[in-house]
Amino acid sequence: MRGTGGITEMPGTIDSEALATLHRVFGYDAFRGEQGEVIEHVVAGGDAVVLMPTGAGKSLCYQIPSLVRPGTGIVVSPLIALMQDQVDALRALGVNAGFMNSTQDFDERRVVQAEYLAGELDLLYLAPERLRLDSTLDLLSRGKIAVFAIDEAHCVSQWGHDFRPDYLSLSLLGERWPDVPRIALTATATHATHQEITQRLNMPAARHFVASFDRPNIQYRIVPKADPKKQLLGFLREEHAGDAGIVYCLSRRSVDTTAEFLSRNGIEAVPYHAGLDAGTRAAHQSRFLREDGLTVVATIAFGMGIDKPDVRFVAHLDLPKSVEGYYQETGRAGRDGLPSTAWMAYGLNDVIQQRKMIQSSEGDEAFRRRAAAHLDSMLALCETVQCRRGQLLAYFGQDPDPVGCGNCDTCLTPPETWDGTVAAQKVLSTVVRLQRERGQKFGAVQIVDILMGKRTAKVIQFDHDQLSVFGIGEDLSEAEWRGVVRQLLAQGLLAVEGDYGTLVLTEASGSVLRREREVPLRKEPKKAVTSRSASGAGASGSGRGERKAKAAVAELPEALVPAFEALRAWRAEQAREQGVPAYVIFHDATLREIVTVWPTSVAELGGVGGVGEKKLVTYGEGVIEVLAGLDGAPEGAAPGPEQKADPERETNPQREADPGADDWPEMDAEPEPDDWI
Repeated sequence: MRGTGGITEMPGTIDSEALATLHRVFGYDAFRGEQGEVIEHVVAGGDAVVLMPTGAGKSLCYQIPSLVRPGTGIVVSPLIALMQDQVDALRALGVNAGFMNSTQDFDERRVVQAEYLAGELDLLYLAPERLRLDSTLDLLSRGKIAVFAIDEAHCVSQWGHDFRPDYLSLSLLGERWPDVPRIALTATATHATHQEITQRLNMPAARHFVASFDRPNIQYRIVPKADPKKQLLGFLREEHAGDAGIVYCLSRRSVDTTAEFLSRNGIEAVPYHAGLDAGTRAAHQSRFLREDGLTVVATIAFGMGIDKPDVRFVAHLDLPKSVEGYYQETGRAGRDGLPSTAWMAYGLNDVIQQRKMIQSSEGDEAFRRRAAAHLDSMLALCETVQCRRGQLLAYFGQDPDPVGCGNCDTCLTPPETWDGTVAAQKVLSTVVRLQRERGQKFGAVQIVDILMGKRTAKVIQFDHDQLSVFGIGEDLSEAEWRGVVRQLLAQGLLAVEGDYGTLVLTEASGSVLRREREVPLRKEPKKAVTSRSASGAGASGSGRGERKAKAAVAELPEALVPAFEALRAWRAEQAREQGVPAYVIFHDATLREIVTVWPTSVAELGGVGGVGEKKLVTYGEGVIEVLAGLDGAPEGAAPGPEQKADPERETNPQREADPGADDWPEMDAEPEPDDWI
């Protein structure tokens, strides 16, 4: 399917052709948000920097210009592992797409090259590493390029959370092909990252499009870490039984033990990290994409380019290193707009470990400062007593709803605060006395034992029961004292030092000890709750609590559920036969609209959102046959096409990482060219 051009025509004509392409290929009648404006600008030949959250339809912003403008759209994507799935999804729509990367043999690449040179490809996906090769640049020069799309553009920023050195060379695209429009896209960028993207890609004349970062269908919840594996199990059993989701852990060992624990307790789960062989990783990724209800337990080595729309939860058992990383990872939930949960268990050890990692990193002082700033922002999100969604939006420079979102834990169950000034003074005084009177430094466990008057073996060994502060903290529980220490670390009133995570004072500590500063603290729950009662949301059938009306597609009437499940079963069979993920056939949102509309002919099915021309020809009769085999349209169905839904959701890639030690997180390393596995 080649575009017929039109870049010299009037904007109205361009808009008309883009809309016609949207309807014919993707099955929708209208653009969503700023999609239309972005597409019109790029089709007319302009450069664009686009910031849109996951699920907002970024991919259409370069796919439609690639179809409308003459030539092939070149998509620079940071991950090769999922290019095949991305290409399969486009081909299912009737789009001629291809990719070139190191997974292909010589003959496969030669076929793609020939298709490109013959002008037969609508889109060609390349990894940034491949653009370092003169042979690739020479190949591109011999064909006609419609547009350059630089996906996951935040990878160019050294201030961002996912720096990729190969992205630094992408400014050459504008230098070598000055007449080809470029569009840089990302779902995650602060103001500093946004500026750096523009500068490093040398796009000073680009028009900027910044959509809201809000994902209202995702419920954000952070619970105090007690027994994290059991807390996770309770969360999954009570709220997400049978749902697909991702659990992120810091280390490979934690990934393996958590996946085994969930499997042993009836939750089908598989591990994913860079320590597994490539075949196992590929098999687990393929199962996640193609099966319903599978949980993947992973390091941040998993997720980039995942295009699965029905991920119902993303859980973190360890603290992410930055708000950008957290937002990217949680953004993999609910791409279809339906209610989903971002759940995290967070505790004192998370803070200590992250501080230690920053101190022991091999980066220079500037790197450590950036890492510390990222961590401070993440801690502020965890410790806030205000709306979490508002905190996220403010981090990205956007105005939150002043009354709160109504769909995060702090809105549903507002936390209590208390004056922790005296408690803070007790902790800081204990640290002072150990250092000044004994010349000693200890970690949080010993500090808490001293305050609570526990005569442990270690306390007795060092005569810490003789300190004047011994036992002065019996008014608080151990969990409460750990919460005090955690929040003092988060507020910069304590610091972590050395390999053993000992606690030391900071410059700000003195103002507390001198009673010049008050220390408000978030009250620790008496008991860590794992079930939906933690959110404060009432039962709502699905057990996920009430969502705001704008958050997601409404639940199906009970009478329509059998038809929906019948279509899901038919879709699964089609996907197995073709060897593609189920969402390549149809998204759940499309199936929901089908059973709501209940078309009785292929022509009526064509009025459903997400059913383009190619899918109508390929699957139309099969869908009508499934519906005809049921007992007619039940009450709640409304025969005849309705207004089409929003354009299909698109991918929110994240990062992969290279091997690290078993007890430490996956760390970035210099990749082999074109080989982000």
